[in-house]
Amino acid sequence: MSLLCAPKHIGVIQNLSNRRPCYAQGVSWKKSAVVTDSSDIIANPRCWAIIPAAGIGTRMQADRPKQYLPLLGKTVIEHTLQCLLVHPRISGAVIAISSDDGWWPEIKIKMDTPLWVTEGGAERCHSVLNALQALSAQAADQDWVLVHDAARPCLRSEDIDELIRRCEAHPVGGLLAVPVKDTLKRADAARNVRETVDRNQLWHAQTPQMFRLGPLRDALQQALAANALVTDEASAMELAGHAPLLVEGHADNIKITRPEDLVLAGLYLKYLL
Repeated sequence: MSLLCAPKHIGVIQNLSNRRPCYAQGVSWKKSAVVTDSSDIIANPRCWAIIPAAGIGTRMQADRPKQYLPLLGKTVIEHTLQCLLVHPRISGAVIAISSDDGWWPEIKIKMDTPLWVTEGGAERCHSVLNALQALSAQAADQDWVLVHDAARPCLRSEDIDELIRRCEAHPVGGLLAVPVKDTLKRADAARNVRETVDRNQLWHAQTPQMFRLGPLRDALQQALAANALVTDEASAMELAGHAPLLVEGHADNIKITRPEDLVLAGLYLKYLL
């Protein structure tokens, strides 16, 4: 059985008017978390997390964004943040939320790892870019950033371990993914089958997706300049000419999109916790 995470303490910063991170009163960095020697930053890049959480999730047909739906006594976003913030390699995280988000102030996260809040954008790519710009106040361009969906609360700690281990040895970075198992059909506009797609070498992309801060920021900026609203970070890196690494994860790292996914996530979490 896999352990996801155990609670600690954090300071949550509510600062949407200024996209640069700041600290809450009573929250301080441990000295080891601040690197002042640039050569040390290059030799020992740190890992950070970004959680884009500005979406509404209309397919859930709920009375609130899906990341705030209840799940085993907490909200979905609390489970997701807990998985990332307790991991020993994560130095800090930025969550990007909507400027009119009325649910986030009710969330009480208590962990040691620093968490900053910044304003999200119209699409995921805008939110991630905003978060990267905010994180630049604390992180170096050579540091690694793990971007994770707010609605993926079943992330295993060992999958984070494997992603970091494999990506640190890769020139570009990569993402968690699982091989496609089902038979795939391509349909026309009327939903009639046009062809059966060969599933060999096809993978389901998951998150986290892990890339260095500077190259990922540049790739997203280039994609937006070309009016390409990429739906994940790997797509932006691909458009920039890079070939991200696929790191096999677990199928239970599901993204909650429809009502039945919430039930399934609850079953997975009961097993994993």
